[in-house]
Amino acid sequence: MPTRRYDDSPGLGALYAKTVKATLRRADYAPAEDGLTLELPRAAVDQDHLAAYREVTGFPAGPALPSTYPHVLAFPLHLDLMSDPSFPYKPMGIVHLSNTITQHAPLPIHAEPAIRVHSTPERAHPKGTVFDIVSEVIVDGAVVWTDLTTLLSRSKSENSGHVDLLADPELPPNAWWELRGNLGRRYAAASGDRNPIHLFKLTAQAFGFPRQIAHGMWAKAAALASLERAGKLPEAFTVRVDFRKPLLLPSKVQFGYTATDTGTDFALYNEAHEVTHLIGKLEA
Repeated sequence: MPTRRYDDSPGLGALYAKTVKATLRRADYAPAEDGLTLELPRAAVDQDHLAAYREVTGFPAGPALPSTYPHVLAFPLHLDLMSDPSFPYKPMGIVHLSNTITQHAPLPIHAEPAIRVHSTPERAHPKGTVFDIVSEVIVDGAVVWTDLTTLLSRSKSENSGHVDLLADPELPPNAWWELRGNLGRRYAAASGDRNPIHLFKLTAQAFGFPRQIAHGMWAKAAALASLERAGKLPEAFTVRVDFRKPLLLPSKVQFGYTATDTGTDFALYNEAHEVTHLIGKLEA
C-alpha cells in the first residue's frame, strides 16, 4: 500500500480545485489496485481556530481538544485522498452515512500529534457502494483517537448489501436548539468543510436541496458538546452517530439523550418530533 507523507497539512484551496477536477473523471475510470495511506507527522493546533470551533459547536473551554476536533485536523487529508487519481469514486455527491469516533484519552490542546488516513475496501449497499475513511491520531507512537467515516457512492444499479443502522431510541427532548441560516457558513469557516450544500440556499438547490443543510459533523459535535456540558461525556469512549434526514437551515430542533447500561443514547429531531436527523450511541 503506497504512502504519501506531508511536511505540513495540505492547503484546502488547492484541494478543492483537485476535488472538482476529480469529480469530472469519466465513468469508466479504473483505480489502482492498492489503496493510498496519507501521513502527516505533525498537526499543529491553531488556538484562534480552535476557539472559533468551540464557539460554533458549543464545546466549553478546557485543557483538552473537543472530542470531534481531530476530525477537522484530518479533514485536509480526507480531501486529498478522495481527489487522488487512485480514488475510484467522484468526490462530489458522496453521502456521509455515519461516523464513529474512539477516544482512548483526551488530547491536550497544545499537542502536535501525527495523523494517518486511509480508506477501507468497498462493500455493497442497496443504493450503491459504501466505504470508510479511517483516521488515526498518534502521540508518542500510540494511537489515542480514531475516526471511522462511512460514505456512500450512489449508483443506479441495484445491490443487495446489508445496511447496519442504529435503532431510533425515540427520546423526549432535553433541549431545543434554534439553528440560524448562517450556521453552515460558520461551521465551514471553523472546520474547512465548504461543501456548497451547506453554505447558501442557491448552492444547495444546485444539488437538489430546497435550502442549505447543516453539516453532519456539526450535529455530532454539538450533540457531544451538549453531553459534555451536562457531565455525560467520559474521557475515554466510543461514539457512533448515523446521519438520517438532512437538517435544513434555519430550523428549530429537539435534542434528547438518556443513560444506558453502557453509556448514553442520544438523538436529534425536527421541531415537531416527526423527522429524525441524527441517532447516536456512546459507550464508555
